[in-house]
Amino acid sequence: MPFDLTGKTALVTGASSGLGRHFANVLARSGCAVAIAGRRRERLEGLQRDLEALGARCVPVTLDVTVASTLAKAVDEAEARVGPIHILVNNAGMNIQGRAIDMDPSGLDQILDTNLRAPFLLATEIARRMISRGEGGRIINVASIGAFRVLAGLSAYCMSKAGVAMMTQCLAREWARYGINVNAICPGYIATELNQDWFESEAGKAQIKGFPRRQLMREQDLDEVLLLLASDSSAAVTGALFSVDDGQSL
Repeated sequence: MPFDLTGKTALVTGASSGLGRHFANVLARSGCAVAIAGRRRERLEGLQRDLEALGARCVPVTLDVTVASTLAKAVDEAEARVGPIHILVNNAGMNIQGRAIDMDPSGLDQILDTNLRAPFLLATEIARRMISRGEGGRIINVASIGAFRVLAGLSAYCMSKAGVAMMTQCLAREWARYGINVNAICPGYIATELNQDWFESEAGKAQIKGFPRRQLMREQDLDEVLLLLASDSSAAVTGALFSVDDGQSL
């Protein structure tokens, strides 16, 4: 890896699977101590064992990001076990696919609470601590190309990710003077366990054929952008929205 994060500490949400698990692995392999947060404790402990076998320092933190009253306690636990958080990866997210006219209020609330409200509350919790320490830090939000374009059947999801994109720029402006850089990665469609069944269906295969390169992205296609934004090399990068989609939005 071209970026050395030795001595840094990161908190990664949604780390029990998918991109969160992958991001935690990438950061740990670059020398970062990692607090991995998610709802499925057994999966977190499995990832902890894997990372510790590589010589990384890793602690699991059980957390449902939609329960606002537990966020500060979870950060307290993470910092007590691995030290002050230098890097937050706001990755936890979810989606309910379907037509907007079929979306009930509880489903909409679930998407917005997970994808937008929780990242905002966690970012502000972490930022307050960074400001009090006076050392700056890095906040990396995970948005989507759906922040900028319509993804059919994903209206609420796109709304939430567009909110994440604007939130990223607002917080970057507000916290710039404190040395806190806030940026967002906006991935295209990536093969994960959450979408595997869809992309193996005939409709999913047809969607892939519509992409310019007729392929899904890989999780590792995001590695260098993640590490750049987590490292000191991005000292002058804040409020940026990085679309990494293999041309899918073209």
